[in-house]
Amino acid sequence: MNFSDFSFQVAKIKNLPLPGSSSHYKMAPKTRIEELESLQSTAKRAKKAAVVALFYPNSQDKTNLLLILRNTYPGIHSNQVGLPGGKAEKTDKDLLFTALRETKEEVGVSPEKVEIVKPLSELYIPPSNFVVSPFVGLYKEKQEFIRQQEEVKALIEVSLTDLMDERSLINEVLSTSYAKQMEVPAFKLAGYTVWGATAMMLSEIKDLFRQVL
Repeated sequence: MNFSDFSFQVAKIKNLPLPGSSSHYKMAPKTRIEELESLQSTAKRAKKAAVVALFYPNSQDKTNLLLILRNTYPGIHSNQVGLPGGKAEKTDKDLLFTALRETKEEVGVSPEKVEIVKPLSELYIPPSNFVVSPFVGLYKEKQEFIRQQEEVKALIEVSLTDLMDERSLINEVLSTSYAKQMEVPAFKLAGYTVWGATAMMLSEIKDLFRQVL
């Protein structure tokens, strides 16, 4: 979709109710759903993080979504695909500030150039004990992103068409640092498998977008 048309249409999600867990659970492994339902009190004491689902025009003025591949490191989310963002710091005035600060650090986008369309539903991630607050944002500049080499292994540019295409949905058996041979629902986007919390957030975005695009 042309980015100008997308920018106009997507503004309509501002007044829509958030689908929340009904969207998240479509892309959650069965074991994760059971965890989420049994850990509500734990989630209230979790660490905070925030991310931005950043939509922007490519060189042909078509709408893309920016994802990142994290570097390999000793940690839960090593070498996984995610949205730009990260952990809240004590000096952050709110979680939107966190999301924009981290996005600037990771991909070089200045906060003042991001138009936030809507905050999404919080999502608890049991393995890392984080509650993540996602935001949908528009970045209208046609400028190259600047990858933070210490944390970001690759920038992944996904077309809106592929994100919304049901053929991008797959099931895959994966092994992680905390689970072996686990079948998970996922997206296959730009050649990468996108699963877990990121897939759950993208599922809510898709359900909102279907109502206005």
